[in-house]
Amino acid sequence: MDHYNWNEITEEPLTPLLSRKVLHTPQMTIARLWMKKGAVVPTHHHVNEQVTNVESGSLKFIFPEKTVMVNAGESLRIAPNLPHSVETLEDSVALDLFTPPRADWISGDDAYLRR
Repeated sequence: MDHYNWNEITEEPLTPLLSRKVLHTPQMTIARLWMKKGAVVPTHHHVNEQVTNVESGSLKFIFPEKTVMVNAGESLRIAPNLPHSVETLEDSVALDLFTPPRADWISGDDAYLRR
């Protein structure tokens, strides 16, 4: 068993409008993201299944074939390798779960988030 305290995890600024705290377990990556209105996560895809839980605010996920609005109290599952981008419609906090762990984040290959 492992015990984590989010208050002890360093917040990492990615852009002036986006920051995160991340923890990696042997089977998953968990990230808490703070996004100011207007923050954009550019189109990308990854081998990981993703579940985004919006704790506050509102996010617009853009997929090749549809757009999905996700509001506070809602969750969205994204299949592996599905291209998507995100637009922040109001100041928001989201908890993202990824399985398997995000190898690109662990290695520091996440430049797409820092644009």
